[in-house]
Amino acid sequence: SVLPIERLKVALSGLYTVDRELGRGGMATVYLAQDSKHDRTVALKVLHPELASSLGPDRFLREIKLAARLNHPHILPLYDSGEADGFLYYVMPYVEGESLRERLDRQKQLPVDEAVHHTSSIASALDYAHRQGIVHRDIKPENVMLYEGEAMVMDFGIAKALSAAGSETLTQTGMMIGTPAYVSPEQAAGDVDLDGRSDQYSLACMLYEMLSGERPFTGATPQAVMSKRFTEPPKSVRTIRPNIPENLERALTKAMSMDTAARYRSAAM
Repeated sequence: SVLPIERLKVALSGLYTVDRELGRGGMATVYLAQDSKHDRTVALKVLHPELASSLGPDRFLREIKLAARLNHPHILPLYDSGEADGFLYYVMPYVEGESLRERLDRQKQLPVDEAVHHTSSIASALDYAHRQGIVHRDIKPENVMLYEGEAMVMDFGIAKALSAAGSETLTQTGMMIGTPAYVSPEQAAGDVDLDGRSDQYSLACMLYEMLSGERPFTGATPQAVMSKRFTEPPKSVRTIRPNIPENLERALTKAMSMDTAARYRSAAM
C-alpha cells in the first residue's frame, strides 16, 4: 500500500511540511518533515492505512497520549500526534544518528562496556515507564536510536494500541505484536496481560545480541523462532565470546528465564 505522499502533504499543510520518506517498518512509514510552528525538523510517523482503519483514531490517540507523558533522558520524546484525512500520525524529534539495529548490522558485536552501558540506559528508561504503568511490548534494536552516543527508546504506546485492537484485527492485517527474535515467552504464548518483566526479557535478548553478534534464537520461520524459546536454552554467550564476565552471563540468564518470577523484580535490576 503506497502512502499517497501528496494526500498527506495536503492533509497536514499548515502544521507540517512533508519532505520525503525516510523508511518504513511493519507498522508505519516515517517521513522527514518540518514543524511549521516551531521551524524544526521532525520525524513524522504515519500508521499504515489498513492498520489505521482497523485501530480507529480514539484508541490510538488514547495510548499515544499516555506515552506522551513519559519524560526520561533515555526515552525519545513525543512532540505531537493526531488524525488528518484518515491518516493517524505521531511526531518525534528527528535524530541525527543511527538505530541500534543499524549499528549491530555494521559491527556485529559491541565492546562489552558499551553493550552494558546501553543496556543499563534502556533498563532505566523501561523501569521508569513500568512505574508509570506502561509496558513497551516491542523492545528491539530497531526501536532504539543512538543519539550523541546515548541510547534512546522510541515508540512507546504503539504496540499497546495495537494489542488493544485485538488479535482478530492483527491477523487480518498480518501483523503481530512484538518481534519474533525478541518477544518474551509469555508474549509468544499470546498473553495480553503483560508486565515489565516481558520487556526485561526482550532487553536481555538485545544484550545477548550486542555481546555475541548473534540472536539468542533463530529459525526458518517466525513461528520456529518463537517456539525455540520454549524448547531449548540459548547458547552460552561465553562460548561465543570467552572474555564476557561470568556475572554478566549470569544476569543475562536470569533476565531470560522462561518463568517471569525467576527474572529480576524490575528492569532497574
